[in-house]
Amino acid sequence: MSPKPWQIVSSKKDKSYRVFNLRTDLAISPRTGKEHHFFIIESTPWVNVIPLTAQNEVVLVKQYRHGTQDVTLEIPGGLVEASDSPEGAAARELMEETGYGASDIIPLGSVHPNPAIQNNTCYTYLAKNVFLSGKQDQDDKEDIQVVLRPLTEIPDMIKKGEITHSLVLAAFYRYFMEYAPTST
Repeated sequence: MSPKPWQIVSSKKDKSYRVFNLRTDLAISPRTGKEHHFFIIESTPWVNVIPLTAQNEVVLVKQYRHGTQDVTLEIPGGLVEASDSPEGAAARELMEETGYGASDIIPLGSVHPNPAIQNNTCYTYLAKNVFLSGKQDQDDKEDIQVVLRPLTEIPDMIKKGEITHSLVLAAFYRYFMEYAPTST
């Protein structure tokens, strides 16, 4: 028998933080009839963008991440603000984090970052023929170094553990498996 949606008995926002809210739901299992509490992280949608130069280099960002207390190598990304569309947020984040602009942004799809405890979606875009068009515009909580790497090196970088962010891996999966031209 296929799983069914659970009935929500009550839902309460517990606390609001700058980038997410914490919500507690009380829900009834359709299989057992028992009530259970679930803790949900509510967030606006996220975006990430694979920026490719005309020379087929990927514009990557290196930054410190407090969750893992480590420096990571990623693609530009961030929150979709209230005034943004996901595509607009991708262009904005690309410019703010790297100083690069794009004339062609193509949607590659979306994923749910962690549907067990989060309610949001992460949209992935490909920005083709990006070009340096200004300076980075980092906020006070960012310290980003821009790194260019040939697109052909990305699969090896993933295999070697140089790129470990799950949403970045999902983005490159979308690109390599579903978008990139195949050789015949």
